Amino acid sequence: MSKVVDNPAQKRFELPIDGSDGEIAAAYYRVEDGGLVLVHTEVPYQFSGEGLGSQLARGVFDEVRARGGKVILRCSFMGSFYARHPEYSDIVSG
Repeated sequence: MSKVVDNPAQKRFELPIDGSDGEIAAAYYRVEDGGLVLVHTEVPYQFSGEGLGSQLARGVFDEVRARGGKVILRCSFMGSFYARHPEYSDIVSG
């Protein structure tokens, strides 16, 4: 299983997709008032339904928690993930 990594130059968290030709799932963000605003999540269509979006979301939330940061959810996918995983309430604001 791949690990989620931050790519600040592209302003996105990336999850390399095992067994693909270098494809990634990505969660795009912007930095605002010291927090990360999650604005969009993308999983390549051919990998839809395989749980990669949830794996990406969990990796993003865990990374932000490890940094002691906060996220603001402006992405509908991240919002619905959080609704199913309220254990991340300590890092979600707004």
